[in-house]
Amino acid sequence: MKKAKVLFVAQEITPYLEETPMSKIGRYLPQGIQERGKEIRTFMPRYGKINERRNQLHEVIRLSGMNLIIDDTDHPLIIKVASIQQARMQIYFIDNEDYFHGKFTLTDKNNKFFKDNDERAIFFSRGVLETVKKLGWPPDIVHCHGWITSLIPLYVKKAFRDNPLFSDAKVIYSIYDDDFSDSFNKDFASKIKFERITNKDLKHYKKANYVNMIKAAIDFSDALIIGSEKINSEVMCYLEETKKPYLDYQSMDSYIDTYSDFYDKLLADESIATE
Repeated sequence: MKKAKVLFVAQEITPYLEETPMSKIGRYLPQGIQERGKEIRTFMPRYGKINERRNQLHEVIRLSGMNLIIDDTDHPLIIKVASIQQARMQIYFIDNEDYFHGKFTLTDKNNKFFKDNDERAIFFSRGVLETVKKLGWPPDIVHCHGWITSLIPLYVKKAFRDNPLFSDAKVIYSIYDDDFSDSFNKDFASKIKFERITNKDLKHYKKANYVNMIKAAIDFSDALIIGSEKINSEVMCYLEETKKPYLDYQSMDSYIDTYSDFYDKLLADESIATE
């Protein structure tokens, strides 16, 4: 029986960023799933505050070099990698000089939302999927963590759906308490648009704020996980209305086994559509 392959796409992972509930899941969930017999690949953004020398990041030349076009502008895609030796796992980093070289993550030193966070989310999501294509590694499950990954479900189910690497993949989106009050630029929907993505698919992005971003992620996911004890109430109501399968919040001392079982159930349930 072949090993199931799980692609983890994370907004933050410790020790590369400070320890938070999300970054701890980003670090320990892939290790735990690997130890339970599944193959994994893990991606995160290469934020400028990540110390490359201390964390021993290096560029993967064979994966770098592609240009992604966003809003009619070419942006070079750079792939870096680092290893967490004690976990026997690698972390792939999506990098670009325009988007990820500031000394902060998603807000500046005054906690102000970066104006280009919309394009950073697009670049990161597409960069992950293009890199997985180059790796030739077909995931059975794509598990996304954090709002910057929330475009992944749309791209997997629409833009990449005819690619045999992704055509059978089930997408899980974990919803956290990572709300923000800012709205994206009004042309966000047009920047997202890509092959096989229709105007109907972009309905939530016409008013691109946190709640609508997560609603869209719910729409294009096969299943959801509540990753924080409390999440946005409007998002929770929307999730319940969709009747999609979801896993409620799990305590940090037992979540890995529960998540692994949830993956297995999702893969075994042929009634859960992949469209």
